[in-house]
Amino acid sequence: MLLKLFYKLTHKGVSDEEIPYYYKRSILGEVWHLIRKGICQNIAPNCVLTPVRIALYRLCGFKIGKNVFIGMKCYFDDVCPENMIIEDNVGISYGVYFSCHGRKQGHNKIIIRNDAHLGMRCTVLARQDIEIGEKAMVGAMSFVNKSIPAYTTAVGVPCEVIKNEGYDGSVKP
Repeated sequence: MLLKLFYKLTHKGVSDEEIPYYYKRSILGEVWHLIRKGICQNIAPNCVLTPVRIALYRLCGFKIGKNVFIGMKCYFDDVCPENMIIEDNVGISYGVYFSCHGRKQGHNKIIIRNDAHLGMRCTVLARQDIEIGEKAMVGAMSFVNKSIPAYTTAVGVPCEVIKNEGYDGSVKP
């Protein structure tokens, strides 16, 4: 923990709890983080081949199911890839942003369940754990800051459910 020692030397009287998480990594862990950041933020989002793009995200530690489509120019929060779970048959359109952490905020989970679809340029900000339910549809340019139930359509800033379909396909008001 060379980085942790460096932080303690440069910040006198600081306790272990006050040390930022990125100073608690090993040197090798920090090098891998920088490589992962380069892949996640520069190479994968600009890769024109969808299978290669998804393979690069998986290489970085994101849990991505089968038959998933992830559009180009998406931003995946590379600080905590283990908190991002995408199940099978999910469609993520062009330019979707995912944020699992922030200043004075924990590292939260984003779970996208089977057959869910996220429209172009929507943002998912996990200030708490967020789950986008099975077969849920999130409209383009929506701001998701809370969980979206299964079998619903949600749109807007902030995202609100506008249509709720039952498990049997019947529309509920």
